Amino acid sequence: MKTIYIVRHAKSSWEYEGILDIDRPLKKRGIKDSHLLSKVLSSKIERPDIFVSSSANRALHTAMIFAENFKYPLANLSIKKSLYSFSDGYLVKTIMALDDAFDTAIIFSHDHGINTFVNKYGSKTIKHVPTCGVVGIQFSIEHWKSINKDKTIKKGKTVLFETPKMYK
Repeated sequence: MKTIYIVRHAKSSWEYEGILDIDRPLKKRGIKDSHLLSKVLSSKIERPDIFVSSSANRALHTAMIFAENFKYPLANLSIKKSLYSFSDGYLVKTIMALDDAFDTAIIFSHDHGINTFVNKYGSKTIKHVPTCGVVGIQFSIEHWKSINKDKTIKKGKTVLFETPKMYK
């Protein structure tokens, strides 16, 4: 059994001119939402075995806040430049490459890739994963690479869909 939690980065700021998209920081609301939801989740689910984040500032900052509230060592946070993509392809490749020693993983990424992934691989249709939204999908597999073996998608069971708005 393998469980993946996918987190869309929290609300980011557009107020800074002249910075690259990858460098955009979180807004104050994004920081508050990350703390709120990660504290709630840390009491609802067991700490994932591995935390993996996009290299984008907003995703990485969200991951760091979650790591703090889950008491996950920041030194173990894995950063993947390939997750700074808006396609589910890199998300799938990242998941398939996870070490099978990990039964649970949490990945911090971006809008379009997440929405496509959770609807393609999960059991529930989710119209839109909002900023700082978290979706958990459980797979009846032994190996992460089995979620897309020989181009055949292995559907999992959507076991969690949480957003900050649910707790405000």
